[in-house]
Amino acid sequence: MTAPTTTALSIGGIDLDSPVMLAPMAGVTNMPFRVLCREIEEQLTGTASGLYVCEMITARAMVARNQKTLHMTTFADVETPRSMQLYTVDPKFTYEAVRMIVEEDIADHVDMNFGCPVPKVTRKGGGSAIPYKRRLYGNIVRAAVEAADGRVPVTVKFRIGIDDDHHTHLDAGRIAAEEGAAAVALHARTADQRYSGVAQWDEIGRLVEHMDGTGVPVIGNGDIFAAEDAARMMAQTGCHGVEVGRGCLGRPWLFSQLGAQLRGEDIPPEPTLGEVARIIYRHAELLALHDGESHACRDIRKHTGWYLRGFPVGGKFRKDLAQVESLAQLESLLETIWASPELSEAVAEHADDARGRQGSPSKVALPDGWLDDPEDETVPEGAEVENNGG
Repeated sequence: MTAPTTTALSIGGIDLDSPVMLAPMAGVTNMPFRVLCREIEEQLTGTASGLYVCEMITARAMVARNQKTLHMTTFADVETPRSMQLYTVDPKFTYEAVRMIVEEDIADHVDMNFGCPVPKVTRKGGGSAIPYKRRLYGNIVRAAVEAADGRVPVTVKFRIGIDDDHHTHLDAGRIAAEEGAAAVALHARTADQRYSGVAQWDEIGRLVEHMDGTGVPVIGNGDIFAAEDAARMMAQTGCHGVEVGRGCLGRPWLFSQLGAQLRGEDIPPEPTLGEVARIIYRHAELLALHDGESHACRDIRKHTGWYLRGFPVGGKFRKDLAQVESLAQLESLLETIWASPELSEAVAEHADDARGRQGSPSKVALPDGWLDDPEDETVPEGAEVENNGG
């Protein structure tokens, strides 16, 4: 397959040398993980040129200056541009949060999440339920753009729709462009698919065609698990960039492979188990610097299962890593890998298979009467919750 003729991407004045973006994932894309991805990409390719987006931040909690929320907005000195995603349902809090971001120089880019399919979010009218309410959705995007006042670009992420009977992505893209969004990203699944099945890349192509003439780039998201997937999506759909979520779980080096593929360079190989063990420890170190050692050890436990996928290590070793309580204990466990040439040189099987949550399709939980009037601009009550992106 021929790689795209250009690998640059411009989003509202932010010029990126790579069209590859890290998708926000709650509990994953915190500052330590973003720094780790950048470090590895720079080590392997000499550049860290994509966009690494932080965990999803709830607008109302940010305006209230919730300490946990503000800690989640922390960026490292090496992070540029600083990219933040907001979860929001109310134009008022949207405006206040974005104004705060701009005036206090918290981030260089604001993305808004309208893709979350989690039932406790959609049941209250949040996340992927909102684009169905065209006026409400437009009001929220407009509030963010007005608050940004041209000082930071505002982008929008959404899904194809609620289900196959209620597609909203074409309207969502058009409205976002009309309200001044600098780019849109489409997770090519409906909300009722959640993360199951196969992403519908053809719908990304439809959105690209629909947005032609607006000057607003389209970012494709869904099923980017291997180096060639990004080039294949861009060639098939005409999208201007790709966003990677589950594919980088336990594989922070994926961004180096994607970037190299798109630039026509040699693709860095999958790391050996010994190299992965060093990455695990570096990840834990960065977490400890950010959150303290105790929290870091609890957090790294979920990552070790992703890191070790496809490697020939036993169940007891995996269990011990999943119960680690200190960096010293983690290092001691990883020493068993480095001490064994056979283990240290092992390469994972099926490393680029689909990973992360998948589940099964399920009817989307919505507030009573939600589908009755798509022009209703009433702000849903009780929908300001913190949850994962979509």
